Amino acid sequence: MGECNENRNRKNCNCTYEPCSRKGICCECIAYHWRSRELPACFFPSKVERTYDRSLEKFIECYK
Repeated sequence: MGECNENRNRKNCNCTYEPCSRKGICCECIAYHWRSRELPACFFPSKVERTYDRSLEKFIECYK
């Protein structure tokens, strides 16, 4: 497995939560959100991401 490219990942990250320490470190971000049964910002359209509702229910609602 290749190494994490934090700079490239950060460019593509649509997370608007500014104090987030995991931006660009996707493996940490996914693990963090999954512990709460959520998904990271990048799984959601930007309009929905800004609501900070990262629930599985919201994800399903977005992509029905």
